[in-house]
Amino acid sequence: MRTDFDTLRALSVYTTNVLAENGMIEFDIDKREALIEAMATEYGVSFATDEDIRDQAIEEVEDKMGVDNLPEDVTESEMFNHARKEIIKSFSGENISGLYLVESLHQAAKRMTGFLMECDLIDDVFGTDDEIHTFLVRKIRNFSSKRN
Repeated sequence: MRTDFDTLRALSVYTTNVLAENGMIEFDIDKREALIEAMATEYGVSFATDEDIRDQAIEEVEDKMGVDNLPEDVTESEMFNHARKEIIKSFSGENISGLYLVESLHQAAKRMTGFLMECDLIDDVFGTDDEIHTFLVRKIRNFSSKRN
């Protein structure tokens, strides 16, 4: 399965749902889609998708070969495959449902806790920073784009 921004959006839907179901956030239902988009964008800082890795690998090949010297289908080239593998290796191979961790899961949960506390689309947040952080680590770790 290839991951892209829609996968980040699925993680955001999942997160929003579990937070609301567990009484940890309240928000106006009319703002739900905007909240999901904002959360997906914030998750984009913590996670890289296959699409992000592909774009980064193409950029590296362009830098090495020059834009004018690229093969017709750069994604089939050995240089692209090598660049892609190196990028993935830089994430220590850690991923959650095909989303590669750019930063640790704990840092991602800390980032999302801050997002929840500051987001104008959320009316109220219930729980301490530590409680929310711990809850998010557990829930994000269990996310599966196939299930959700």
